[in-house]
Amino acid sequence: MSGLIPQRFVEDLLDRVDLAELIGSRITLKKAGANYKACCPFHDEKTPSFNVRPDKGFYHCFGCGAHGDAISFIREFEGLGFTDAVEELARRAGLEVPYDQAARQEIQQARTLTDALDFASRFYHSALNAQQGSFARDYLRQRGLDDTIIQQYQVGYAPSTGTALFDAANKDLQGPLLETGTVSDKYGRPRDLFRNRVMFPIRNSRGKTIAFGGRTLGDDKAKYINSPESDVFHKSREIYGLFEAKQALKQLDKLLVVEGYMDVIALAQNGIHYAVATLGTATNQDSLTALLRQVRHIVFCFDGDQAGFRAADRAMENALELMADGLHLQFLMLPEGEDPDTLIRKEGPEAFQKRVDGATPFSRYLFDRQSEGLDLQLPENRGELRARTEPLLNKMPRSTLRDAMWHEMLRLCGGRNQWQGRKPQQWGNWKGERRDRVTEERIDVKLSKDSILCLALLEAPDLATEVTELARSSRQFNQAMSFAGFILEQKIRDRKSLITTLATDSQARERFYNLFDGIEHIPTRESTLAAARELLSPNEEAARQQKLATLLRNFSNLTADQRQELRELSRGTPDNST
Repeated sequence: MSGLIPQRFVEDLLDRVDLAELIGSRITLKKAGANYKACCPFHDEKTPSFNVRPDKGFYHCFGCGAHGDAISFIREFEGLGFTDAVEELARRAGLEVPYDQAARQEIQQARTLTDALDFASRFYHSALNAQQGSFARDYLRQRGLDDTIIQQYQVGYAPSTGTALFDAANKDLQGPLLETGTVSDKYGRPRDLFRNRVMFPIRNSRGKTIAFGGRTLGDDKAKYINSPESDVFHKSREIYGLFEAKQALKQLDKLLVVEGYMDVIALAQNGIHYAVATLGTATNQDSLTALLRQVRHIVFCFDGDQAGFRAADRAMENALELMADGLHLQFLMLPEGEDPDTLIRKEGPEAFQKRVDGATPFSRYLFDRQSEGLDLQLPENRGELRARTEPLLNKMPRSTLRDAMWHEMLRLCGGRNQWQGRKPQQWGNWKGERRDRVTEERIDVKLSKDSILCLALLEAPDLATEVTELARSSRQFNQAMSFAGFILEQKIRDRKSLITTLATDSQARERFYNLFDGIEHIPTRESTLAAARELLSPNEEAARQQKLATLLRNFSNLTADQRQELRELSRGTPDNST
């Protein structure tokens, strides 16, 4: 849909948005010169590293690398798609998005479907409160739900008669209800999909109904059924309870991912408003990605039986490729035979909250699971642990977390308690350890400024405009200017798109094939972006101190011009008032 909004409108919209006002309406900003600082809303931190530059129209976090403009901030903070984010900013600016005719029809179609599903939600909620819903109301009372929470989550009841919803809908809504599968014509005549079930509306981030989950009140083989996928419902991307959680909490710091609708609602009734449930397979990467768009801290909650541990293992394995510094994943395994709904009613919210606070971190869960059944006093079992663990760690992207987990694996597998007293130079006598892989200390690598900017563009293509401005003003950085120009020409906005283009476009591949020749060591993403930021927004005092230190180190070999420069630098930065 993003390609159907004219680029010129997007650029004009960004020019109209006051980035500091937009971000400041959602988090607390503090003035820092011409810029603003805050604790990053996308990862946990105590020292502010989130910077907002209204004059340049971007934000950047030096902690987790989050970077972008007003649209990307709204997308990440609110969990919206590109089109919804543009519409949100357009509403703030008093503008109308100029969709082309095809796009308007597509949007209208989606709104028609959600309007029909909203009607169905109201119908089911009314049916719950009518005489025919008495049995469903008794069931919900037995489960401990009160009227307030039922209203908040719009819980309803689907009557047992086969066409109750279809008959209640007018002709304009009957077609969309058939299209979404809420009403089925599988047997040549309309028939409601949900019958004699407690209904749980699934709402998107805008609060529009996009699907339903239904829990049987009879003896149906399927205890729960969900709406089929449609143009407005893709189950691997949706999160049940997210809309309600955002309504209840001003800011989501973490999400507790549980397995059922009733778990989410029961936890909310007991004051834990950050519980959600994924739909479909709760552990696939689409679901994880959808969760990580919302928060950087996720606690997975599973039953403590074998099925629960298998589900937790799948979540752990699917998270490996997504794990990066700044992400915080934990696993909470409940006592066998318990689920969140029953446990919180049995032991109370405070005790349950303590369980959440004490959930097992991702790294510890991985090693605990892979160590099960092994006696690590035996060399054979230490070898088995490494054989199990090393392939998992190899799936992780390069990060401080992965390095730390490599160290932990080697600690567990190397039996260090037997040789801790040995001198470091003796460690090399232990064959097959390959310790140099993680114990080698990092060294500072001096790269050209041109190379630093090119690497930064590879990590954050949205820096292309700034790099182009810097290259033009300084008349250097030829490689970076060429690379940035290519990114702007192709309208590339994220790293994945850039890598894909470089890999699949033969002309681009040939043009930039030798771009990074001669670089023997690639710095971390954080180091690269920090170095690039220093070039793009130089700190004069820091630059003076760095130059001064360099001259002092080579004092005995300074030329006359260098000694004069040293004297000038020693006086401090120039006074702008003179």
